[in-house]
Amino acid sequence: MSDQNFKSDFLRTLQARGYIHQITHPAELDAAAAAGVVTGYIGFDATAPSLHVGSLIQIMMLRRLQQAGGKPIVLMGGGTTKVGDPTGKDASRPQLTDETIQANIASIKTVFEKFLTFGDGPTDAILLDNDQWLSTYGYVEFLREYGTHFTINRMLAFDSVKLRLEREQPMTFLEFNYMLMQSVDFLELNRARGCTLQMGGSDQWGNIVSGVDLVRRVDQKAAFGLTTPLLTTASGGKMGKTAQGAVWLNAEQLSPYDYWQFWRNVDDADVGKFLRLFTDMPLDEVARLEALEGAGINDAKKTLADAATTMLHGADAAATARAAAEGAFERGTLSADLPTVELPTAEVIGAMIAAVTTRAGLTASNGEARRLAQGGGLRLNDAAITDGARLIEASDINADGVLKLAAGKKKIVLVKPV
Repeated sequence: MSDQNFKSDFLRTLQARGYIHQITHPAELDAAAAAGVVTGYIGFDATAPSLHVGSLIQIMMLRRLQQAGGKPIVLMGGGTTKVGDPTGKDASRPQLTDETIQANIASIKTVFEKFLTFGDGPTDAILLDNDQWLSTYGYVEFLREYGTHFTINRMLAFDSVKLRLEREQPMTFLEFNYMLMQSVDFLELNRARGCTLQMGGSDQWGNIVSGVDLVRRVDQKAAFGLTTPLLTTASGGKMGKTAQGAVWLNAEQLSPYDYWQFWRNVDDADVGKFLRLFTDMPLDEVARLEALEGAGINDAKKTLADAATTMLHGADAAATARAAAEGAFERGTLSADLPTVELPTAEVIGAMIAAVTTRAGLTASNGEARRLAQGGGLRLNDAAITDGARLIEASDINADGVLKLAAGKKKIVLVKPV
C-alpha cells in the first residue's frame, strides 16, 4: 500500500506509521474517512486475563482511528471465545467456562481505557460483547440465516483453514464455524452501530473479507476491511514472545518495570518501527532517533520504553522503572522496584549459584546457567561468577536481606531468602 496517495488523515497516518498491509476497498474507505466519521471495530477474544503486547498494534489502530476523528468499537469475544479462533493454531484451544470468559473480559477491559476515550459522544469509543447476539441464535436458525452465504470451497481456500489442513492437523467443525461467527459480528455491528470498517492482523484477512462480503451481499451496504502486517522483530521472532514468556499488558501479569525493560531491550533495528507503531511521537523526531548510533541508540531505546510504558502504566510508573533500571545496570544500586523472587532459605544458602539462577527465572536450566557463568555473563552482587557450581553463602545476602543476580546485560533479579 506504499504507492497509495490517500486523502484522509486516518489512512495517511496509518500508511506513514507502517500499519497498513491490505485494504479491501482502499479508494472507497479513503473517501468515507475524508467525508465524515468512520466507525471501525477490532475483536479481541478473552482466552486469558490479559492481552499481550502482540495485541498492542490492534489497540493502537483503534487509537489512530479515534485520533483521526473516527469512532472505535472494542468488541470482546464473549461468544467467539467459546469456539476458539483456529487461525495459526495446530491444535484446538482449550474450552473455557462462561465464568472464566467473563472474568477474563473484566480484567482485559481495563487496558483499553488507557489508550481510548470512552463515552457517549460521536467519536467516543464503546465496548461490546458479541455474546449478546451470538448466544441468542438457535443452531438451525443461524444456519438457515447465514449458512447459505458461505461456501465450503471458499472457506477451504483461506490460509487460516488451508494451512492447518496442509500440516495435517485436525480442525474441528466447532472451529470451522468461527469464520461465520466473526462475519455475523460485522453484520450485526453494521446494522446496530453503523460500523463500516473491520480491522485486524494479516492472519485475520480471510475472516475479515468474509465479513465484508456478508455485509455487502446481504444488506448491500458499504463495508471495508483493513489488516496490519505480521509483526516480527528484526531477529525474526514473533512480537511479544520472549524467552521468559508473553509480555502481558496487565500490571498483574507483568510489572511496569519488566514492561519498560522489554522495550528498552528491543533490537537496534526495531527502534524506529516501534516508535512509529507504539507511540504518538512525531515522525520527524522518530527519524532523528532511529538514525542515532552507538550510545545514542540506547538513549532512543529508553525514549521508546518511556513512551510505551507511560501510555500503558502512566508517567510515574515509567519514571520509576527507568530509575530502577538505570540504578541497577549503570550505577550498581538496588531498588525495591526491581523484580524480586522469594525462595526458601534452604534453597538459597548452600545451593549452587546455577540452581538459584534457574529457580529465580533468569535461566531455563542449570546447564544454561553454568554456560552463562563460563562465558562471563553471570554476576552475583555485581561481581562476575565464572563457576556455576559456586555455593551461595550467608555473607552474600546484603543488609536488605537480598542478593542480586544478573544474567548478561539485560536481566536482573533480586533473590530474597524467606
